Amino acid sequence: MKLQMIGCSHHDAAVEFREKISFTSDQVSQAVSAFRQRFPSSEIVLISTCNRVELYATAGNDSELDRDAVASFLADQHQLKADEIMDQMIYRAGSDAVEHLFTVAASLDSMVVGEAQILSQVKQAYDIACHSGSAGPLTHSVFQAANRAAKRVQQETSIHRRRVSVPSVAVGEVATEVFDTLQNKRVVLCGAGDMGEETLRYLKQGGASDICIINRSHDRAVALANTFNAESALWNDLRGQVVGADLLIGTTSASEPILDTASFLPLHAKRKNRLLLILDLAVPRDFEPSIGELSNVYLYGIDDLQSACDRNRRERQKEWPKAKQLISEETQRFMQAFNHKATGPVIQRLREQAQELKQTELDRLINKLSLENLDPTAQKEIEKSFDRLINKLLHPPLASLRDDAAEGHRRGLLEALRHLFNLAD
Repeated sequence: MKLQMIGCSHHDAAVEFREKISFTSDQVSQAVSAFRQRFPSSEIVLISTCNRVELYATAGNDSELDRDAVASFLADQHQLKADEIMDQMIYRAGSDAVEHLFTVAASLDSMVVGEAQILSQVKQAYDIACHSGSAGPLTHSVFQAANRAAKRVQQETSIHRRRVSVPSVAVGEVATEVFDTLQNKRVVLCGAGDMGEETLRYLKQGGASDICIINRSHDRAVALANTFNAESALWNDLRGQVVGADLLIGTTSASEPILDTASFLPLHAKRKNRLLLILDLAVPRDFEPSIGELSNVYLYGIDDLQSACDRNRRERQKEWPKAKQLISEETQRFMQAFNHKATGPVIQRLREQAQELKQTELDRLINKLSLENLDPTAQKEIEKSFDRLINKLLHPPLASLRDDAAEGHRRGLLEALRHLFNLAD
């Protein structure tokens, strides 16, 4: 039994192809059930995100579950040709598949290295497999080990502590430096597009609860506000919202500033010199830069934030070799434990059988030669000679078995030893 992976990601497949083979949450549950029906002895976990689709599977009989069989299944699920799947998807097996899963879970294979979201997505895929009954002994152990490997990378490197997206730096580094906490701060977010939505996630993670979303399309603002348990306001109410804001964020796609200095001055007077942090994440800029020159107004533009992202990205790259070494160690550790679990019982039974034969022959020799009264030291030497003989005879086949298992080829020698020495299963 070995772990197999077939899949693709942003590294090796265009988004158009990833869209064709992606699965929704409901479709994942249906797919793993269909896989078990086609391969009854199989285990399967299916990961499907916007950046990757990867199927991890194994079966009691490896011969029935190979690359062609898995590719054919995926093709059938999306009414595609098997050749199209084979041409654009990567196949890994054994320790290569294990190491790849650990790398994915630790976010070392992500578009944004170190993002926290991928580990939760891997866990979600594993949970679906558990609930559907498609996980089994091997997938249980390898996905639990992947979680441990990811946690170790998080704890022993700073990769996950270095923010590299503009919204994460804006909220996680700049805002937290200006304010001790966001819990009691009024946040006004201008724009409800992708950048605005990503920023909202970081605001919520940072503890912000008093958030108002303003967008030219009010319906979009309302929909996003409902998703994140926030407020929404009409675009015409922008200036009134600015007066009450502690944190003002711009993420619109406007072609010119939504607030210039001349318009901001009367609002500044109404604020009575209260501190205002402005995070301008838009290109072109949403706020005229000279607003930041006013007293108690701190304005950070996209260039300021991007330079922080670049600096953090360089720091992450320094940690990369250490993170990869940790993944390599965890892979080796898992494979050793897995191979020992497979070969250990056979080795133990073989040694027990040899000890039983040794004891039988030793007892027969002592009785036949009437050696009961033999000096204990001499008797001990005879027993040691028998042990040395057994060890020398068993060492070559057991060493070969361990080497074969380490390379992932256990079944051949394992079965041969069982038959040669007449060992029970």
